[in-house]
Amino acid sequence: MSTVGKAHVEGPMFLAELFGNNFHEAPYERYRRLHETAPSIALPEIQAHVFYRYGDCQKLLRDKRLGHDYPRRMKALHGEDVFEKNAVYRNLSHSMLLMDEPGHGRIRGLVTKAFDARRTEALRPEVARLAQALIDGFEGDGTGDLIPRFTFPLPVLVICEMLGIPEEDRDRFVHGERISGRVIDPTPMAPEELAEANTGSENSAAYFNDLLDRRRREPKDDLLSALVAAETEEGKLTGAELVANVSLLFAAGHETTVNLLGNGLRALWQHRPCLDALRADLSLLPAAVEEMLRFDSSVQLTGRRALEDFTFQGHTIKEGDNVITLLGAANHDGETFPDPERFRLDRKAPRALSFGGGIHYCLGAQLSRIEGEEALRALFERLPKVELDPSVLEAPEQKPTITLRGLGALPAHWA
Repeated sequence: MSTVGKAHVEGPMFLAELFGNNFHEAPYERYRRLHETAPSIALPEIQAHVFYRYGDCQKLLRDKRLGHDYPRRMKALHGEDVFEKNAVYRNLSHSMLLMDEPGHGRIRGLVTKAFDARRTEALRPEVARLAQALIDGFEGDGTGDLIPRFTFPLPVLVICEMLGIPEEDRDRFVHGERISGRVIDPTPMAPEELAEANTGSENSAAYFNDLLDRRRREPKDDLLSALVAAETEEGKLTGAELVANVSLLFAAGHETTVNLLGNGLRALWQHRPCLDALRADLSLLPAAVEEMLRFDSSVQLTGRRALEDFTFQGHTIKEGDNVITLLGAANHDGETFPDPERFRLDRKAPRALSFGGGIHYCLGAQLSRIEGEEALRALFERLPKVELDPSVLEAPEQKPTITLRGLGALPAHWA
């Protein structure tokens, strides 16, 4: 590895140091060292380039010279038969999350209207109603884990409503296993992790194939029916793309919000003056959610592959090279966010990069913000005495993932 203008260090060693040794427990300490060392990192031994300054990451996320090139990348990593052997990779290869143009735009265009600002804002009363209903179910307990009781089921129920998942089926998603973010991590999965991911992908595909068959027979006024209708129009959507992207919308439609709420609540309790100010004035909710997104992002990084040769910030990037943008580090760039290690409700800086950028900017970004605001509003209004367990601050249970960052538990009491 070589930093731009710095001494040479081996690339694999750098990645092992950055992402190994329980990275999920303290990523921001490592990011701070990166910012203090060099503006970016070149890893010629493994044809990779790592960027973590806010301005650089913002530009690269919008750069059309970069793409995912997912099938070729996975075949290079795992062999030509990777898609035949692993359902999870086959499914992801049809997902707009990892598609390049023109396929990405073709599929994204089919669902964009469902997530436009007007329709998303119209969901706010339903989000608020669901938040209140969930608290009705556990308010009398006085204590419990807020993730399975509140922060997980809320966005799950919202995306179920948007997609049109029947009410009688929703319990399987609310009380089912949470998805594993390991499948999109930059480090390889262990064989047992890959087997589990394949099983989850196959189960998800089986359920959605059955539900989509029902929508073909009896269309309804929901997003699933709209996508089924697009499937019948030549060149719009294949059957494999339909299942893959419905699975994506479900997973992406809740996982980042679950992590936003868990990470954000922990950050508030780490900064009691902000917590007290928010409790006293709920008009600060939008500012609080923006700072939650910045301070401890649900998505820590994203990767791209160069589609052509080009130069950027002193890096000679060749076609096929990997470009990694560390979004969590960019959100802690002191040149853009002064005093980045402190949670503040009065920031005037640009929005964080937690939802990505460019053509892959998160479709559900505004919905996630609304869910965050309404969840916090309900929590502080209905449970004014709520306190997180000290263990959340001292030794939190973190999910052992790199790309997606979130808590595994959020014990609290409110009596």
